[in-house]
Amino acid sequence: MTDLKATETRTLGLPQATALILGTIIGVGIFNLPYSLASIGPISIVAMVLTTVGALALAVMFASLSKRMPADGGPYAYARAAFGDGVGFANAWSYWITAWAGNAAIVTGWVYYVEHFVNKDGVTIWSIVIALFGIWLPALVNLTGVKNMGVVQFWTTIVKFIPLVIMSTVGLFFISTANFRPANVSGESDLTAIGSAMAICLFSYLGVECAAVAAAKVRDPSRNVPRATVIGTLGAAVVYLLSMVAIFGIVPTSALAEDANKASYSVAANMMAGGEWAGDLVALAVIVSGFGALNGWTMICAEMPLAAARDGLFPALFGRISKRGVPAAGIVASSVLATVAMVISYAGASGATVFNTLVLMSGITAAIPYAFSALAKLKWRREGGVADLIVAVLALVFSILFIWYSRNSGDDWFVVWGPFLMAGAAGLIGIPVYASMRRRSAP
Repeated sequence: MTDLKATETRTLGLPQATALILGTIIGVGIFNLPYSLASIGPISIVAMVLTTVGALALAVMFASLSKRMPADGGPYAYARAAFGDGVGFANAWSYWITAWAGNAAIVTGWVYYVEHFVNKDGVTIWSIVIALFGIWLPALVNLTGVKNMGVVQFWTTIVKFIPLVIMSTVGLFFISTANFRPANVSGESDLTAIGSAMAICLFSYLGVECAAVAAAKVRDPSRNVPRATVIGTLGAAVVYLLSMVAIFGIVPTSALAEDANKASYSVAANMMAGGEWAGDLVALAVIVSGFGALNGWTMICAEMPLAAARDGLFPALFGRISKRGVPAAGIVASSVLATVAMVISYAGASGATVFNTLVLMSGITAAIPYAFSALAKLKWRREGGVADLIVAVLALVFSILFIWYSRNSGDDWFVVWGPFLMAGAAGLIGIPVYASMRRRSAP
């Protein structure tokens, strides 16, 4: 491995950077949302609209910040520049948790669609085995180099758009308006239901910042990172909103909530086509989509520790580049942590609770660096106009709301607050790491 000063090749152009955004945003989150939100109901569509507003605000904000500072690490770099090393480390650590915990959530949702073909009874041990393949195959692709990762990302992004585009267009003709009633089946007030759904919907938009995080690997980052961020987020937003309307309109809410219908897009496709073949094709496309998301996020998992290590805030091991030009230690460590999170979640719960707990945990740890990026933008507000100020305020408000509503539903205290407990425990581990790095850097 080379040292911390190694120069990486800027391999990703605008198409690849946009594919990275689309590929990390569109994973399996959107394909699992109807099942996860069935306990709330079609009112979740309102939550998706509001989440989309927040996601677009974040995208525009990151596009603006990346022009000001096209630095590797994205949210971490902005927080460190604006508020110092301590806040910078906290944001890097929090975002790193988002990346590997998010991979655990993605692979859990990915398993739903793999089990459309195998392990149809959902035997836990085999679900874990399938998930292990989903975590470690993308890790192996990333370890072979950025070029290979980019090729996989580009083609899997093309494939993943197929079911979303079909559902967003043809699916709209199969809607039954009766399926939108009752809108709220959660037993909570409409406001609470929308807030709870927003926290889950956020997971589907995680990745708006990925081009900024990987700026060191993007050619002409001051130009291509902002463009990729906005184009990728807009593209995801359109198919997200239309396909969500189609799914809730095609499949009754009570049916979406059934464990047998976890692969809700496949269920909707079968209802549209009147046969099993359509659902099988959709499931295959989602499996490819999930693999692409895991491929992209595995790279992002290593980029944040890499940037922090080069600034002396993470252990030096994370900053070393392999002969293949990748931060191998970060890739392996993140994959190990994703594996642990996945296994723990399967051991403690089942069904939507596993997916939702990991989703909400990832949302909490992502919203923290999102909020600090917004605060950094507000601190530098003199460099922008009124529009920049409005965008930063919107991004900050949505970040706070995403944290506030990141609770599971249910009567079990541990399950309800599980996302906060898991995020808090992972966050506390960072304290001795930061203390150790401070001692080493002290004169």
